[in-house]
Amino acid sequence: MDEPLDLEHDAPADGLSAPAWAAFGDLMAGVLGAFVLVLAAALVGQLDLAHQLQAEVAQREAEQARREALEQALAGPLAESLKAGLITLAEGRIGISGAVLFATGSAELHGDGRALLKRLAGPLRSYLAQRDEALMVSGFTDDRAVVTGQFADNWELSAQRALTVMRVLTAEGLPPDAVFAAAFGPQQPVASNDDAAGRALNRRVEIAPTPRPQRAGAAAASAPASATAR
Repeated sequence: MDEPLDLEHDAPADGLSAPAWAAFGDLMAGVLGAFVLVLAAALVGQLDLAHQLQAEVAQREAEQARREALEQALAGPLAESLKAGLITLAEGRIGISGAVLFATGSAELHGDGRALLKRLAGPLRSYLAQRDEALMVSGFTDDRAVVTGQFADNWELSAQRALTVMRVLTAEGLPPDAVFAAAFGPQQPVASNDDAAGRALNRRVEIAPTPRPQRAGAAAASAPASATAR
């Protein structure tokens, strides 16, 4: 007669059956797959972060280059005005004291202020000719209420002053589509409004280059032909 099989001796030495080994293998494969997915996600995140950092560095370098170009454009022709403190140049922004341009509560230019803007127009015109940028002319005031009846409040006064400066610059040859005005009223002060000296610093006009907004014509040209041919 055939002897019965000895099942104990046929089992694996470590005590695990074949199905158990298969389940263990599947578990380890799942763990390894999860690890690979986590590692891939981490690598993708690092790549995205690296690209973001590169974009930020490129943006900062472009802004620095724009500031340096503006300073070089103004350094020679306006050296005396800079030295006399009639204008300031910091972080790529040209600052002009409100007292140089306007009387208190007025948006009508002084004669000296108009002459200063005319001297400023030439270098700015040359600067814009070399770059696809625009100039933002911003008006600022102190926080004292407007006492004349010509303007409703400081917002309106700052807007009219910015427009006055913008119109002089375009009359001196700057492209009208490359200059725009902005009004900030008493917002964004550079000094305390608690004393006369600080309020005088806050009454100012600033001119700053900025990337030119995408033109409507360029956007239309880039649109699909099927969208325009109707």
